[in-house]
Amino acid sequence: MNVRPDQIKAMIAKTVYPVYMVSGDEPLQQMESLDLIRSFLRQNDYSEREILDVDANFDWQRLMDEAANMSLFATRRIVELRLPSAKPGRQGSQVLKDYLARPPEDTVLVINAGKVDGNSKKSAWYKAVDQSGLVVQCWPVPVDKLSHWLRQRFKDRDMDADNDVLAYISQHVEGNLLAADQEIEKLFLLLGPGKITYADVAEAVTSQSRYSVFELVDMLLVGNTRRVIKITAGLKAEGVVPVVVNWALAKDIRLLVQASQDMSSAELMLKRSGVWQSRIAMFKSCLSRHTTRSLQLMLKRCAYIDAASKGMLDANVWDEIESLCVRLAGSTRAAR
Repeated sequence: MNVRPDQIKAMIAKTVYPVYMVSGDEPLQQMESLDLIRSFLRQNDYSEREILDVDANFDWQRLMDEAANMSLFATRRIVELRLPSAKPGRQGSQVLKDYLARPPEDTVLVINAGKVDGNSKKSAWYKAVDQSGLVVQCWPVPVDKLSHWLRQRFKDRDMDADNDVLAYISQHVEGNLLAADQEIEKLFLLLGPGKITYADVAEAVTSQSRYSVFELVDMLLVGNTRRVIKITAGLKAEGVVPVVVNWALAKDIRLLVQASQDMSSAELMLKRSGVWQSRIAMFKSCLSRHTTRSLQLMLKRCAYIDAASKGMLDANVWDEIESLCVRLAGSTRAAR
């Protein structure tokens, strides 16, 4: 059964399903949906948790072995299958179908997956999951609904934000819900509950001396490696969510990849993509230091960091971010 992330609270307590799948490319809703499911299962005495990370070398027999094994420490347990590609392959598809045909009574399967495409939704394994359990698909919030989403998040913290505050946050986060939630949490810590206006926000923001993700990206573009390392360390020390930093990196690297494919029209392409005139020179500086191929590899690294930041891969996320930043701030073109 398919449900939206905002329907989980109402649906979650009705029954314990043998399988839950949370998929999509919106990290905040995905993490919160998984937390709600885990919390509900813990309340129902599913106290043991086994994590299976699926990669190219994953042995799908492990899932069937987990289904057959009796728990040594608890009568009920969770097997969490992390499937970043949302494509289990032929063997995985068959194993999932076999597993769901006879799910063990003491075990709940939780699938944490990436975005499921249209073809996958027609597959037998997906239909088996949909018929046997609860499927939550997490999509980015549309621009026309972002203000409503923000207002509700403020209300959850007993804050009443005016329209100017909602517009300010919408403009700065550009649809990134993790960044938006972080801004709301920061304002709550600074201002507390109650009504807040744009003037309150402006005063709170200007009273802080903090490293900025946006400053980091600008320093990357112009190649100021020393400043990049300092800002990255500052963001880490302040507890900034790595996904937010990676989102900002991926956003501009994606533009760089597109612009690098035709340098003669790069400036026009950047302008059409909404890049401010004041930043065009920064993008050109970065393009002069990197090839299309090197930028494509960096964009792939962003995908790796995204998976690692969601717990799908075992890696030191901040080390990966710093390594990528140093590479982008430097040069991958051969010296002439």
